[in-house]
Amino acid sequence: MSNQDLHFELCGEQQEVAVIRLTRGAKRNALNDGLILALRDLFQNMPASVRAAVIDGEGEHFCAGLDLSELKDRDAGQGLHHSRMWHAALECVQYGPVPVIAVLHGAVVGGGLELASACHIRVADESTFYALPEGSRGIFVGGGGSVRIPRLIGTARMTDMMLTGRVFNAADGERIGLAQYLVPPGQAFDKAFELAVRIAQNAPLTNYALTHVLPRIAEQPADQGFMTEAMMAAIAQSAPEAKERVRAFLEGRADKVKRA
Repeated sequence: MSNQDLHFELCGEQQEVAVIRLTRGAKRNALNDGLILALRDLFQNMPASVRAAVIDGEGEHFCAGLDLSELKDRDAGQGLHHSRMWHAALECVQYGPVPVIAVLHGAVVGGGLELASACHIRVADESTFYALPEGSRGIFVGGGGSVRIPRLIGTARMTDMMLTGRVFNAADGERIGLAQYLVPPGQAFDKAFELAVRIAQNAPLTNYALTHVLPRIAEQPADQGFMTEAMMAAIAQSAPEAKERVRAFLEGRADKVKRA
């Protein structure tokens, strides 16, 4: 499954990892509507064998943001519907069928940071830099960034990035929460793929709980969160695969947690 803007490949011994690559390298993988809709369609039609996905960018950059050369003159209503289209597409990434790991390198700017923030794990290499230049261009984020990015770094830091044009390098980006892993240049994909293979071995229902239920618990009042947690725990532990995994641990057939 591929088109001129997006390459899709199944990897792993059982084709359990989907590798998705933005292929607009000449445009620094800037996002246009066609690419956003292709991502939506891909996540809505993910093959049943897939248990985890990796999103990468061709060339030196993950994604330099919105392709401003394709920015159209829209009235307020058209702009509203356009933004909502992006919201629906990136919801398919965040709340799609599998956990998603982003491979960050070079520019992770504007809409590129919005895409990265819709992923569940972000692995950056030391060439990565982050920015939200919309403020200096007289526009505002429209792909869900005002919701997702403050949940990673806080409202004050996002405000600073947009008011001042501040650019975070890779090390500072990891420090403030834009990435969970930081690796040497050129090693982000290998690390992300390693994580995807590991994640694909989890019980699917547990992965679903972590990607769909945990974020919602985090937004609930405590009493509602505790109830949601209890119901999800009961559902997860009742699955036959969960019972077998617990049995294997009790019988000494499963690895124990070791110090890193």
